Amino acid sequence: MIKKLVSCALAAALALPSLAPAATTVKIGVINSMTGPEAPIGENLTNGIKLAQEDLKKKGITADLIWEDDTGKPQIAMSAMEKLATRDNVTGVVGPYTSACSNAVAKLAEKYKVPQLIPAAAKEEITRQGFKWVYRLNAPADQYASSLIDAATSLGKPKTIAFIYENTDFGTSTVKTAKEYVAKKGLRVVADEPYSKGSPDYRSTLTKIKALNPDLVFMVSYVADAILLMRQAREIGLQPQAFLGGGAGFTTVQFAKEREISNYVLSCTQWTDDVNWPGAKEFGKRYKAKFGKEPTYHAACAYEAMMIMAETAAKAKGDREKTRADLKSGKWNGIMGEVKFTEYDGFTNQNRHQMLVQQLQGGKYETVFPKQFATRKAVYPFPRWR
Repeated sequence: MIKKLVSCALAAALALPSLAPAATTVKIGVINSMTGPEAPIGENLTNGIKLAQEDLKKKGITADLIWEDDTGKPQIAMSAMEKLATRDNVTGVVGPYTSACSNAVAKLAEKYKVPQLIPAAAKEEITRQGFKWVYRLNAPADQYASSLIDAATSLGKPKTIAFIYENTDFGTSTVKTAKEYVAKKGLRVVADEPYSKGSPDYRSTLTKIKALNPDLVFMVSYVADAILLMRQAREIGLQPQAFLGGGAGFTTVQFAKEREISNYVLSCTQWTDDVNWPGAKEFGKRYKAKFGKEPTYHAACAYEAMMIMAETAAKAKGDREKTRADLKSGKWNGIMGEVKFTEYDGFTNQNRHQMLVQQLQGGKYETVFPKQFATRKAVYPFPRWR
């Protein structure tokens, strides 16, 4: 009788469907510019994070995301971080996007001991303050400058350069390092022109630069200003050997669509969908299929930042200190290439990321530098305006 009961019990157990292990849920804060002037780029970060959320689910990780819109303003970003750290009790934070917001939030991440992973803000100072709780995935501003200058000097023999850039944390920090780098390369700076972003007219500044006949024109701007600067450069006939765009607005779909003014501009980027990093090409195809547009590097940076933060937080079972320690000791290899947060040249918890240089050819971004990643040959010098 007992044998019969045991047999029945075993049979019943085998007939039941196997129970899958419960998914791990992690609460992560996201601070991003979802409205305001930086919203077009912020949308790319949002989309990248949403794709990461889908992929995390496939790995058994439910990312419970608490979204905060900083509108591109540091004070609002700081309020968002206070809320996420003290009221929402998130394990970690991904973001913000802009350098000004990221730098402001970093001090609070340190104060409240919340791991912060910055996906795309470039100001060098952010990871040069010795903070233990702040990590950055993307390459900082000094790499924007050096990659573009190296590309230009490998393509031609420029001797002079003019800078025109927005007077924000992003613009000033990028140009500061650029000026230091061009001095080492033997280029002479003939113009240094900061401007207030969102200005309606840059023709007087561009005319001044034209009179100096620089070989290179280096610009640092977000989307609207990048388009207006190139449109007005064409109007006045500014004709350098190359226009160099310091990331941001020069790497967007909106800029690429302005073919008459954007073709042949060289810009630096953190990522392209034709680079041979694991999953990069597939991410590009998937993004385009889901959102109906090409991804910018911001989307890829945000995707990878969320994957790293959520997987690390899940492994740490939501413990902030363990998440911080695991970010410090971990290594990853995905759509942004190899990622390792390390110390070098005064940086703390900074990933040494390989920047790429691309050129718009026929309305499409093509990787042209470094040579080992190039998919097309660069057009140099910049063709005559038509």
